[in-house]
Amino acid sequence: MIDHKVRVYRSAERLAREDQLAWKIAAVATDPVEVTDDVTDMVINRVIDNAGVAAASLTRKPVAAARDQALRHIPAPGRDGATVFGTPAGVRVSPEWAAWANGVAVRELDFHDTYLAADYSHPGDNIPPVLAVAQHLGLDGAALLRGIATGYEIQVALVRGICLHRHRIDHIAHLGPSAAAGIGALLGLPTETVHQAVQQALHTTTTTRQSRKGEISSWKAYAPAFAGKLAVEAVDRAMRGEGAPSPAYEGEDGFIAWLLDGPGGQYVVSLPAAGEAKRGILETYTKEHSAEYQSQALIDLARRLGPRIGDFARVRSIVIHTSHHTHHVIGSGANDPQKYDPKASRETLDHSIPYIFAVALQDGDWHHERSYAPERAARPDTVALWRKITTLEDKEWTRRYHATDPSEKAFGGRVVVELDDDTVLTDEIAVADAHPLGARPFARDEYVGKFRRLAEGVVPGPEQDRFLDTAARLPELTPDELAGLTLTPEPALTTGGTQGIF
Repeated sequence: MIDHKVRVYRSAERLAREDQLAWKIAAVATDPVEVTDDVTDMVINRVIDNAGVAAASLTRKPVAAARDQALRHIPAPGRDGATVFGTPAGVRVSPEWAAWANGVAVRELDFHDTYLAADYSHPGDNIPPVLAVAQHLGLDGAALLRGIATGYEIQVALVRGICLHRHRIDHIAHLGPSAAAGIGALLGLPTETVHQAVQQALHTTTTTRQSRKGEISSWKAYAPAFAGKLAVEAVDRAMRGEGAPSPAYEGEDGFIAWLLDGPGGQYVVSLPAAGEAKRGILETYTKEHSAEYQSQALIDLARRLGPRIGDFARVRSIVIHTSHHTHHVIGSGANDPQKYDPKASRETLDHSIPYIFAVALQDGDWHHERSYAPERAARPDTVALWRKITTLEDKEWTRRYHATDPSEKAFGGRVVVELDDDTVLTDEIAVADAHPLGARPFARDEYVGKFRRLAEGVVPGPEQDRFLDTAARLPELTPDELAGLTLTPEPALTTGGTQGIF
């Protein structure tokens, strides 16, 4: 890996394009290095993972609305078009709209993979736009594999090196460039073309974190799909020979100077050297539970702590000592009253560790639908317990959250339960059970099992089998077979019944 130092340059300094971060990202994307076997296996796992969580969300209103929008946009003449989850494989739409609809389906339940470092991310969000372009242009599985591996590589590098959250910039500002790079690798484009696409994608996908604050709406699921859609459009424009704001990261009026650390800001982004394999996906991890990743380990802790408490009416207080990010994003440190509101949206409850911990304690389980049901959130004994739970930042957990040593890196916390007789119970957990270093690490069987559970009752068994067989052969898929990387329920959901302008 090469550490690239990134800072702001005055316009008079004339930063050469080869020294710009966007160019270095593009150079990695266009380096024709082979994808290793272990990365190939993990890409297949994440394609399966995305499809499973998409299947479980197909009838939800935000997904239906995105699908309806996509179905209004047919492919250009002479192009194959891309498939949309929930519709027959023969139904095709323009790729940017397939990326949009499928991106919302994948993201709606907050249930696919994650990478946490200096910032947050869900790298699986790279898959819908790369897959859509591959299907639209009739490319094969080997090309798709290169594109997905590249999208993950760039996303991991940016998330490791540049913190957006400190400045309340949403994490899709890293997704736009990574998806553009992934599409560039898929298509085998020149470095100059990918360079321009990466810069445009950064410029147009930089938004605020209000999408994940206060009254969180369905835009939380739409935001990554929006970045994927704009990445497709950015590559299309760059392929036509058009440029972008440059240098997008280092410019005097650019991303770092005005939206991040300011004119004196400096970052280090580590990228593979020429000829070095793209292995970033192996640093990422999926979710066993449908909730924000920083709650995964704490759900597992709640499941084992609940029986020790027994009578939850005896609880006087529960304090979760955890990292800065967990405390301030999904904990009481966010200072969002909505996180304690029984009438809050599903998206808000998904970002409330006090709520999640209360339900996981009481139920000894977590379910992507039942745990968020309005009647579940309004249950009086749950509300009473919920409002006794707070979080505190612990500097040691913050240090471990940002650790670079995998054996040190942690996303959990220490829980202190005080009962009404002054009994104090404590327990802690570092990583989720499903994490690679957890009690039950996910491998292919677990990904397939998760897919089966989520697709049950939505997608017929033979269709599940067909998809899994197709995904397992991803590197060898022909262009015609690539259309099989979609799911069709029975009956097909050709419309969600929503109306708009299109």
